[in-house]
Amino acid sequence: MRVVTQFSIYLINKPGVLAAVTGALAKAKVNILALALMDSGEHGALRIVCDEVDVARAVLGRTSERWTETEVIVMDLENRPGSFSGVAQRLADEHINITYAYCSGGAPGGRTTAVFKVADTKKALKVLKPSKGEHDESDETVKTPPPGRH
Repeated sequence: MRVVTQFSIYLINKPGVLAAVTGALAKAKVNILALALMDSGEHGALRIVCDEVDVARAVLGRTSERWTETEVIVMDLENRPGSFSGVAQRLADEHINITYAYCSGGAPGGRTTAVFKVADTKKALKVLKPSKGEHDESDETVKTPPPGRH
């Protein structure tokens, strides 16, 4: 589990705009670790977490008119039923609001990257900190209990 920079890029909703932004990042060798795209009529919001924050920031400065940065919690989860809902329930049990969340596509039997924007990042980090016997998720897959088995 880690706190990282997420970029929200506001795009005009027309063919080629998404390809131009993601192509510029690819050309700069920035790997997108998780991505979500939301439509709101004439515009869309592209949210990305990537491996090279400083390089991505420079690329966006050259290629995009409107974008913002925010801190989000990123977790590697087991790609199985209940992994995401287990984290959501742990946060709910502590009255921590999830503003939005999204995941990368995970391979069957593999891992998925979950991104959480929460109202209280510090409290969420404490709540989601591994208990004794669990590994630190910064390098390991988070093992979340199935829903209803806390």
